[in-house]
Amino acid sequence: MLFNSVDFLIFFPVIVLLCLILPKKLRYLWLLAASYFFYMSWNAKYAFLLLAVTLCTYLAGLILPHCRRSFTRRLTVAVCIVFHLGLLFYFKYFDLFLNTLNRMLSGLHLQLLERSFDIILPVGISFYIFQSMGYVIDVYRNELAPEKNPFRYALFVSFFPQLVAGPIERSKNLLGQLKELDQKPLLQPGSVSGGLTLMVWGLFVKMVIADRVAILVDTVFEQFYLYGTVALLAGALGFALQIYCDFMGYSVIAVGAARVLGITLMDNFDTPYFSRSIGEFWRRWHISLSTWFRDYLYIPLGGSRCSRARKYLNLMITMGLSGLWHGANWTCIAWGLIHGIYQIAGDLTRPFRQKLYSALSAKTESLSFHLAQVCSTFLLVDFAWIFFRANSIGVALSFCKRLFTKWDPWSLFNGEIYTLGLDRPEFNILVVSVMILFLADLIRYKKKQDVVAFLQEQCIWFRWGAVMLLTLAILVFGIYGVKFESSQFIYFQF
Repeated sequence: MLFNSVDFLIFFPVIVLLCLILPKKLRYLWLLAASYFFYMSWNAKYAFLLLAVTLCTYLAGLILPHCRRSFTRRLTVAVCIVFHLGLLFYFKYFDLFLNTLNRMLSGLHLQLLERSFDIILPVGISFYIFQSMGYVIDVYRNELAPEKNPFRYALFVSFFPQLVAGPIERSKNLLGQLKELDQKPLLQPGSVSGGLTLMVWGLFVKMVIADRVAILVDTVFEQFYLYGTVALLAGALGFALQIYCDFMGYSVIAVGAARVLGITLMDNFDTPYFSRSIGEFWRRWHISLSTWFRDYLYIPLGGSRCSRARKYLNLMITMGLSGLWHGANWTCIAWGLIHGIYQIAGDLTRPFRQKLYSALSAKTESLSFHLAQVCSTFLLVDFAWIFFRANSIGVALSFCKRLFTKWDPWSLFNGEIYTLGLDRPEFNILVVSVMILFLADLIRYKKKQDVVAFLQEQCIWFRWGAVMLLTLAILVFGIYGVKFESSQFIYFQF
């Protein structure tokens, strides 16, 4: 069930209405049933997988406080983590493992391994497995008391707004709110209006921007060998826009839906393309995942409180696994490692850059200097996105080669840009929509306000006018319909 579907348009109001009608003590049970129904709408049999993950981590949480020996505590956590990673390996990474092994066997002229069954990737498996593992680790660290109510814990793992594509919630945040769910008044005016506004904004950036620019991106990447620098650059820039609007749009809708229900989820994006360094980019992009890797992997490995060589190794391991989390292919691993190399290079060159700025009397606090940092960071990020989007590392390298060697600046003026899947009117709609997005992100970057907080400061006619215009834009300019098949959110595959 997609957020941008008629099914969800019917499903969500029914959920909210019955939350109002049912007794408060049954509210979390109703949300639990609704969450499982939401997940089963994708593939009913994988609800058993979600249940298995829930039971494993719930029991581990109950067992840990009764383990008196540190060895028993570590063993309990280790068994739980191995079980989860084993599921993730089987469903998500077995194909990568088998294909890589077959390439090695082929190189040695040995018999290849064959598969006798197909594995369908359960939607959102990486998200709810990481969320439940975080809970067990928090209990192990004595940062959280184990949840004794199995149904409330099951709702924590399966809460439908963020179940299939995040944000990856922390147990201390979400579980605490679920415990107080029966004490909170539902449908507070501020929460409802703010939540619905976020949902409209998320649908706008998804359906009007992400799904529109996806047409251009798919056209360029599927036949990149036919195009020159201008088209390839448009495709690369377009994918940076597509994946941001696609994933940010989902996260905003999820946060908005939860807010209507009286639950506050963490923000997953904070204007990442305004970052002035790669390190800052990762503090602003997919925040729930980057902080998860920081707290549960990077810091336990030693973080930065060790030798420089070990710090860089920790960073590369973290970024490589972050790339692997995003996709079971070598292009995603390469994407993660590229970001690791970026950060290491930035750390190594920092003393030299500081001396250079001093020698040149550079005004490092000036707007022009900040703008140069933002632009250079964005170009580095966009270059790495090419590997993320490409079908293989070889394709990514060929794409980059043509990008830098097939110069055709005249394509900017002969109308070729309008032959990449979007004609002139569609391209103009995209440009105007991106300008709206840029303005919203700029306001958030400068004033530290999201769309809702900004609109609440404005006159009522402006607030309602903005929401109505966004809704109209979704209805008129949104990409949807019977023939449109690319509306699924990108991060569902992770």
